[in-house]
Amino acid sequence: MELRLINIGFGNFVSAHRVIAIVSPESAPIKRIIQEARESGTLVDATYGRRTRAVIITDTSNVILSAIQPETVAHRFLSKEVSESGNQDAD
Repeated sequence: MELRLINIGFGNFVSAHRVIAIVSPESAPIKRIIQEARESGTLVDATYGRRTRAVIITDTSNVILSAIQPETVAHRFLSKEVSESGNQDAD
């Protein structure tokens, strides 16, 4: 299996096959998830001090904060899948 990395802003990348969800940080349940991750040491803050706009939840129980919109992260995730499926057709 090929390692695919998704740019989450400011030169930070996350492994695409580990991502479970990309969500907005506005709701109370997501804020609770962020706080629990902070307390347990599984929070990765990749915002560089900017406002959190996307929360990425991984299958390893890590929670990653990003300063770019969830739609942008999802688009980068999907564009990688489309380009890879196009490469597979060429084989």
